[in-house]
Amino acid sequence: MLIRRETPADIDAIRTVTNLAFSDGPEAPLIDWLREDEGWIPELSLVADGVLGHVVCTRGYVGDQPALGLGPIAVHPEHQRDGIGSALMHAVLGAAEARGERAVILLGDPGYYSRFGFRLASDFGITPPDPSWKEHFQARLFGDVEPGEFRYAEPFTRL
Repeated sequence: MLIRRETPADIDAIRTVTNLAFSDGPEAPLIDWLREDEGWIPELSLVADGVLGHVVCTRGYVGDQPALGLGPIAVHPEHQRDGIGSALMHAVLGAAEARGERAVILLGDPGYYSRFGFRLASDFGITPPDPSWKEHFQARLFGDVEPGEFRYAEPFTRL
């Protein structure tokens, strides 16, 4: 399976796979907004096998410390459970660690994301922007991070 950085030619396909994966939810517009934001990190927007899947990490902060917010991650519904999502997760986490990032934060199912080394963010003293997310708010640390509240790139506040 080939995992690579997105290119401008992939943008429409990313939008399509994201809309299919999320039933036309707000995730595809969010990715467009993120591309225009100062928190966009081109090296961390990855596609799999053409564009059967996509993942992105953008700049966030734990308090004043740089961290990454992971998401959205999307896989075409006809190819879910084929290992594409796992491959994308391994690739983006490897890229984040290679860049020297200290933490990757996400909101998702602990039963799924624990296989990638994620733990509840509260275990590290990292709190979500919305307290109701606590049981699904997770972190994967690659270095020391002081406790604090996590904030995503600005486009997430539009949701």
